[in-house]
Amino acid sequence: MNIGQAAKASGVSAKMIRYYEETGLIPAAGRTASGYRDYSDTEVHMLRFIRRARDLGFAVAEIGELLELWRDETRQSAEVKRLAQGHIEALKKKIADLQDMEHTLTMLVSSCQGDHRPNCPILQRLETNQEGENISIRPRAGAVHRSPR
Repeated sequence: MNIGQAAKASGVSAKMIRYYEETGLIPAAGRTASGYRDYSDTEVHMLRFIRRARDLGFAVAEIGELLELWRDETRQSAEVKRLAQGHIEALKKKIADLQDMEHTLTMLVSSCQGDHRPNCPILQRLETNQEGENISIRPRAGAVHRSPR
């Protein structure tokens, strides 16, 4: 089947199929006499595997490891489990980071009057570093701007 058919059958876009070939995640497809890519059912099956792994948030490098393990009939399931557990830990950290961001933004939004005045704690927070120091590159109203010597 051609790349469009393989994309439809696997749920992976033609652009991503080309990318996976370029990066070596999947082997380059065979070519027809007219030069078009020609995919087999086996390659579509591999693309579906990749799609499901991507849906679970695995990075391309991790998917490469999973594919190697999948192809290796002498693999130990402990290796697959180790990889999946590492991914779970990364997801937990990402979730915690997102929850921290949500909490901070909720606090900032609740402290913003949202009226006609220019004072905005959201913008003030964005222009300060973690230590609370103003890191703004624009001068505040009434501030004297000094150029470096």
